[in-house]
Amino acid sequence: MASKKGKNKRFWLIIGVLIITFVLLIVIGRAAGWIGGDTGGHPVETSVVSERTITRIVTATGRIQPEVEVKIAPDVSGEIVELNVREGDFVHEGDVLLRIRPDIIQARLDEANATLFGQKARMEQNRASMLRAKNEHEQKRALFERNMLSQLEYENARRSFEAEQASFNASSFQVENARAQLRRIEEELRQTTIRAPMTGTVSRLSVERGERVVGSIQMAGTEMLRVARMEQMEVRVNVNENDIVYVSENDTARIDVDAYPDRQFIGLVTEIANSAVTRGEGTAEQITEYPIKIRILSPHNITGDGDGIPEEQIKIAGSEVAIPQPIARFKPGMTATVDIETLREVNVASIPLQAVTMRDMSLVNPDTAETDRIGREDLRRVVFRVADGKAEMVQVETGISDDRHIHVIGGLSIGDEIVSGNYRIVSRVLQDGDAIRVTTSRN
Repeated sequence: MASKKGKNKRFWLIIGVLIITFVLLIVIGRAAGWIGGDTGGHPVETSVVSERTITRIVTATGRIQPEVEVKIAPDVSGEIVELNVREGDFVHEGDVLLRIRPDIIQARLDEANATLFGQKARMEQNRASMLRAKNEHEQKRALFERNMLSQLEYENARRSFEAEQASFNASSFQVENARAQLRRIEEELRQTTIRAPMTGTVSRLSVERGERVVGSIQMAGTEMLRVARMEQMEVRVNVNENDIVYVSENDTARIDVDAYPDRQFIGLVTEIANSAVTRGEGTAEQITEYPIKIRILSPHNITGDGDGIPEEQIKIAGSEVAIPQPIARFKPGMTATVDIETLREVNVASIPLQAVTMRDMSLVNPDTAETDRIGREDLRRVVFRVADGKAEMVQVETGISDDRHIHVIGGLSIGDEIVSGNYRIVSRVLQDGDAIRVTTSRN
């Protein structure tokens, strides 16, 4: 009895597998055009060569940063005893941001003052000695000229005066040196008070009251804070070496910011680096890129007057209706994607990108292949034009492209119907003269 049940189960299992296989074959056959419909040609989609405006786009991703951002580090070392700002505060040029403990520098200043007074006193002593030696020298010179004094005594008096004069000059130089030391220490004391170098926003604060900082005289110095002009932001991106040749200053860019997914902003290329940035150097994944700065022209980071919130008027495409929208608030480090419009051609013959494919003409038609490439690949750009239900292979010359269409410079005319899909048939299957069956036609 058990053996009979086992045989029945195997029987129905085999029947089920056969049914599923049969259904799959029908589905695949219909999709490929083997079953149902006309089997006399490849099922294809077609499009018409038409005039369009094509804009070549270079896309890159980067981060938003202020155009002007000043890093502030101390010139003197010490402990922060006063901190008057927080991150995000707006400051004016000359405002006191923080102070560093001045006690040690003040003591050095007092010492330098005492040294200066001592040097001045020594200089006055040397002045008096010089004047006394000068008088003695003049008296003995008068006696020597009347032959009332020996030459030896006169020479001794002269040398004594010259020595006192040299001592006075030396003490004068020491006074000037002491004054220079005093001015340097006074400048160090002044540097214990950190003031805002410009009007802007504290974009970063890296220290707290009570922390010790290292002055830039000894080494690089501790970066304490940054002040930036937040009303003028830019996007800094890296562009691949293959695309950088198309980008020029003053190119327009459309900016998508992750923080504002439903809005698009306008920018302008302001700076293109000459030096490359290389990532993964020496590996198979090595990438060479060039930094680019794009100024954001759309209104942003503007404070409104009174209680009103500033708004920008956004026009809906194809409509005169204007939608008020709050001004964007950009912060340093926000992620943005830019589409740089490098070249625009208006009302040119264009076709879908997927309609263009490559064919080896040395295999397709050896008689027309270039003589110096016989026996090797002779790849040409081709498009399949629809002619009397067949695909006619046409060599084309192409220009710039956007993300959907490409400019056809030669080989086709406006209004020609061409095969534009599907991708597998266009790129691999279709050959010159093959019968086709149009399933979808697009203008």
